[in-house]
Amino acid sequence: MRQVARVRRSAMTAALLTAAVVGSLSTGCTVRGGGVDDGRGRGQGQGESEGTGQDNRTAPSGGSVLAVKIDNVSAARPQTGLDAADIVYAEQVEGGLSRLMAVYATQLPKSVGPVRSARESDLELLRQFDDPTLAFSGAQHKLLPLIDKAPLHARPADSGTDGFYRGADKPAPHNLYLHPQQLVGTAAGSGALTTGFHYGAAPAGGSPESERTVRFPSARFTFTWSTSRSRWLVSMDGTPTVLTSGQRVAPATVVVQHVKVRASKFHDYLGNNTPYTETVGAGKAEVLRDGQVFDVGWKRATATGGTEFTTADGAPMNFAKGQVWVIFAKA
Repeated sequence: MRQVARVRRSAMTAALLTAAVVGSLSTGCTVRGGGVDDGRGRGQGQGESEGTGQDNRTAPSGGSVLAVKIDNVSAARPQTGLDAADIVYAEQVEGGLSRLMAVYATQLPKSVGPVRSARESDLELLRQFDDPTLAFSGAQHKLLPLIDKAPLHARPADSGTDGFYRGADKPAPHNLYLHPQQLVGTAAGSGALTTGFHYGAAPAGGSPESERTVRFPSARFTFTWSTSRSRWLVSMDGTPTVLTSGQRVAPATVVVQHVKVRASKFHDYLGNNTPYTETVGAGKAEVLRDGQVFDVGWKRATATGGTEFTTADGAPMNFAKGQVWVIFAKA
């Protein structure tokens, strides 16, 4: 992996570096790389269905989960392929904005994006998975050595990785997409989801909950319970979250996990510090499912372990079957 990174850095041209700087200026993030057309004419427009390209929900683990960093500023919406993710993590980035990490194990969408840059916190979060693959547009140059050393398959767009392409539906840098099957081939299967999550019937002790809002300094997420769909309808920054197909994003379970968010050693080009979200430790959380909220505790003893969510009596907190959103709120 280190050798790949060295080749990638030595092969970059001055023009590519210039393009990366332009991209970072437009969003306030320090990123590297861009991505190219995939050679099949798909760079002329996003034009991809959200439909599942490959489904492996019940198969045992046969490979690594695919984690994709997803752009989440207003200019990047609507997004593509979020509905196929097993887990969507929301983290705070520079300027109090948010970014998503979508994790795919049981099915792969035909296309996903817009794809954006990685952060240091991603490396700790992904340690819970065995041999994960991380797809991202690039990263701050000082972070690249840490990514190279991390126990994961780093797949940045600027390394000539197969599957990345530019769409015409949005301006750069918000138009980089990925064909997951070209990157990882097949879905890993449910056995690759080594998160520690438990699924099953809801325990006793929940309170009725119709809506919950989680605020970052410059972003907010609202989850509204839909009785007819038995799902939580997602809104971001006050606007309903829909995909490019017009479909509303609606997870079965939402976890508001209260964590320590501290300053990291990295900054963007404006000098804004990159927050580091600590996902190893313990604390409080709220789990939203079935129109109810459950006050629970969370614990992740080591980076290589999953996160345990437990009720007041110490029993595992069951999630509803379906997609899970985890929002990392500052404790």
